[in-house]
Amino acid sequence: MQATVTDHRCDIAVLHLRGELDADTAATLRATLTDLLERPVPRIVVDLTDLKFCDSIGLSTFITSKQVITARGGWLSFAGANQFLQRLLETVGLSHYFAIFPEVDDAIAAGQL
Repeated sequence: MQATVTDHRCDIAVLHLRGELDADTAATLRATLTDLLERPVPRIVVDLTDLKFCDSIGLSTFITSKQVITARGGWLSFAGANQFLQRLLETVGLSHYFAIFPEVDDAIAAGQL
């Protein structure tokens, strides 16, 4: 899995994920999120457009990060999930825990409200 970050207006970071997120690649996600958590008020959109797979280790990394982010007054949302990821998030009940948007621009706009 590859993880890159781009910054947008209003201190919103977009974390672009590409490939497969599993036990072998979760450390890359944790390291990237740890860097983003250093920001005073973390506001993160995770772009799932190019993420093809995510297992329970990946989901757990998102959940743990969201707890820290929320405690610091920030937020973490998802954008661009494919059908597999949408079904996965719904099946495990995370579609009620995370804001999920069709496009990155939608998530950024919602974060500025």
